[in-house]
Amino acid sequence: MSGSTESSAPLRVDLAGGWTDVPPYPTDFGGEVVNFAINHRVRVRKREEVEDSDLEFDFPVPRGSGLGTSSAMNVALAALTSSSQLENLDEIAEQAFLSESKENRCGRQDHWASAVGGFNHLLFIGDSVERMPFEPMKSSLNWLKKHLVIAYSGSSRNSGEIQESVWSSYSNGDEGVIQGLHKIRSSAREMAKGLQQDRRDLVVSSLRGVCEGVDMIDPTIHDPFRAVVMPLIESGSIVAWKALGAGGGGCSALLCSPSGKEYATQYIEDEGWQILDWDFDEQGVQVIG
Repeated sequence: MSGSTESSAPLRVDLAGGWTDVPPYPTDFGGEVVNFAINHRVRVRKREEVEDSDLEFDFPVPRGSGLGTSSAMNVALAALTSSSQLENLDEIAEQAFLSESKENRCGRQDHWASAVGGFNHLLFIGDSVERMPFEPMKSSLNWLKKHLVIAYSGSSRNSGEIQESVWSSYSNGDEGVIQGLHKIRSSAREMAKGLQQDRRDLVVSSLRGVCEGVDMIDPTIHDPFRAVVMPLIESGSIVAWKALGAGGGGCSALLCSPSGKEYATQYIEDEGWQILDWDFDEQGVQVIG
């Protein structure tokens, strides 16, 4: 007898608040994140042979891209081995987080986005995750889809090294890092309000706040992007941007001005970056077979 079971979990875009979901910040202050799942999925296939069981992995983008590939993989794996049959998505997300955190320091936002899909406004208090009621206006989503460009810089990064550097400074009481994290956290509430009320000025302000906060915790995080992004900021083609994930390479999200998208995308491609075609994904982790 032979057969196979396949699971898939979506990647995510972290709009605001990322870093504040990583321990020990949620215990010390409480973290807050706004993110959403996209229609690029990590797939895990389990082949059942007579005496053997093999796992096959399929990644839609390079690992280290800043889109939560490792977390999506762990969520898909947890779903394959879960006895709850996807009845408790929070349990699957937590199982995936615990598995990944054994290898690397990480937060919980990626696992929850992959497990539940859609848009998420998440609070992190200690080891608990609370999903806030969150429904962006349809006009907000249409605007975001039209103007947000996700671009891969071509160079992946080691998020573990970046994480250790920041959290070492945090543990040593570095006031700049602590205040930077506070600024990043406050940007999440602003982002949620902006999307729920179609206040595009707040979305722009939130993304800019995230960038300022990240520069406060470690300015080298943005270094791999600056040469391409800053001319686009200066030309007015993009109005705000952020590194995705821990940064230091991988993907960035660029919010274009109403008339700037064509110029921005052409410029980005001329610089050797890849534009990722994306859409929102309302579905979280899925198991077939």
